[in-house]
Amino acid sequence: MYSDSDVLAAVPETLRPSVKKIPAGMRRRKYRADASLPFLRRQLDRLKNDSQYFRSAVQLAFALLCIWIGVEFHLFMRWGLSAGTEPYVQRPPGVEGFLPISALMGALHWFYGGALNAVHPAGTVILIAIVAVSVLMKKSFCSWLCPVGTLSESLWLAGQRLFGRTFIVWRWLDYPLRSLKYLLLLFFVYAIGAMSLQELDIFIKSPYNKVADIKMYLFFADITPFALWTILILMMLSVVIKNFWCRYLCPYGALLGITGLFSPLRITRTKASCIDCELCTKVCPSNILVHRIGERNGGTAGQVWSDECTSCLRCVEECPVKETLVLRARKESAAVPSWMMGALVGGVFIAVTGMGMLAGAWHNAVSKEEYLFRFQRLDSPLYHHAQGSVPAYGPND
Repeated sequence: MYSDSDVLAAVPETLRPSVKKIPAGMRRRKYRADASLPFLRRQLDRLKNDSQYFRSAVQLAFALLCIWIGVEFHLFMRWGLSAGTEPYVQRPPGVEGFLPISALMGALHWFYGGALNAVHPAGTVILIAIVAVSVLMKKSFCSWLCPVGTLSESLWLAGQRLFGRTFIVWRWLDYPLRSLKYLLLLFFVYAIGAMSLQELDIFIKSPYNKVADIKMYLFFADITPFALWTILILMMLSVVIKNFWCRYLCPYGALLGITGLFSPLRITRTKASCIDCELCTKVCPSNILVHRIGERNGGTAGQVWSDECTSCLRCVEECPVKETLVLRARKESAAVPSWMMGALVGGVFIAVTGMGMLAGAWHNAVSKEEYLFRFQRLDSPLYHHAQGSVPAYGPND
């Protein structure tokens, strides 16, 4: 492996133009908050002009939302596991966002049957919202909203501070490792896609699927040493290798990478004003060679087409030359401000999930009494599965 600092070190100093030599009219100065402004005004000004500050604020807000959902679900679990003696707290539908397999099944079931299932409708709505964000703004969900992506980014930033660097996997190893997440996605899509409407209906309405979120909670609450060590190893790898889980193993990331290829918004580089300082490539968390965009098409501008681009805008923020690296819908269109990008990411997600709520496709049809009934029978074979199949069940199960 080699460190990301070697990306620039490999280029002789004499061949790298000095940022200090950029003419004053072309130089893009990094944003600095005006200390003379009142606190609230200063924060609003920074949110508007500092893309990474704005992105961190969006990440924090979504992480807090996920924590709130987690607390609500924990209280719901306390009620259920106490056989109803603890105070009742309604199960938060947002927890279904952590059931991607059930959500994918629900989406296919909706496609075949024309109606959302009543077991995990919110999961399907959240999946649609995430894909919609990706289709419009590439894999921006990963770098702006995803709590796992936020944790992963925090880990490698911590590693960078601790060790002064992170490491890049050799290219000959990077490509096959990156294919793993696509193989995982292909496996899930093939396994679920091969199911008929009747098979999907049987699985979705099964006792196991009705408590899939409960089983997920219990898995982490009573985690096995093997699972714990697996998570710890993945976290340690994420400290020294940027976004290890996201880059190599996340099937969700693979799906969004594919759908993101249809996005009209792309990072665009104007070659005529580029000074080849390569700072954009150095800061890119996805190790994309941003400074080489457009070199093959012979035009005046090029756009990032990589399935790994998460539209985090770190490269745009780092570029020292005005209007050289920007986010555009087309090569000739006006640049999209960073604040608008963040507003679109959050806005589209909220809009789609909001429509699901208004349409009555948010809360499931499992009653409080049914949940209490199932909590008392979680050790039954009906609530276990083997290789994706569920035990046969009757109408009273």
